[in-house]
Amino acid sequence: MIKQSDNIVFFGGAGVSTESGIPDFRSETGIYNTIKRYNRSPEEILSHSFFVAHPDIFYDFYKSTMLYLDAKPNAAHLALAKLEKMGKLKAIITQNIDGLHQLAGSKRVYEVHGAVQRNYCMRCHEFYDAEYILKADGIPRCEKCGGIVKPDVVLYEESLDELAINASIRAISNADMLIVAGTSLNVYPAAGFIQYYKGNKLVLINKSETPYDRKADLLIHDSIGKVLGEVFDD
Repeated sequence: MIKQSDNIVFFGGAGVSTESGIPDFRSETGIYNTIKRYNRSPEEILSHSFFVAHPDIFYDFYKSTMLYLDAKPNAAHLALAKLEKMGKLKAIITQNIDGLHQLAGSKRVYEVHGAVQRNYCMRCHEFYDAEYILKADGIPRCEKCGGIVKPDVVLYEESLDELAINASIRAISNADMLIVAGTSLNVYPAAGFIQYYKGNKLVLINKSETPYDRKADLLIHDSIGKVLGEVFDD
């Protein structure tokens, strides 16, 4: 399928980064099921209203569970970067916020949920990197004006990046091959992206079942890094 395609789009979720040591959210060992000490749901802690009302608790949770700055790209990230360099892969659409696709060398990456590497002062919009957030004592504050620094990630109650959404839809609509991996395809609106694909090379790679399995032209229940890594074994 890859050999026959020259406009491939990849759409990935949390499962793409688990092989880099970053936990997913909703599995048995995911973030949502392993954090007990807050007596609040992760959905509540990661909401916009909670961030505004309790930034101290938000950042205690965020820095301890959401930042994996030592993580490295795995075989899946590296394979996708190679496909892009070959001119076959035209876009990566990711629900992840870890920036590992760019670290692997990919250039056209649409981050629909934002990225931990980008952080801005809510008052003066000064930029700060993820290291600044991680090393801050308590609530990260702007060195220029003292305002609270907020990660450029989409929290519950916030809208997805409209530019990234529109670019993603355009890319999928024009793709001759769509590879979907590491996502349950249960979370909308991102899960609805797949309906914009009109081709006949829809590939789903996921360890568990998804609502779209029956619509796939090729369905693989296996490790994403293993499957994509084998593309370049020869």
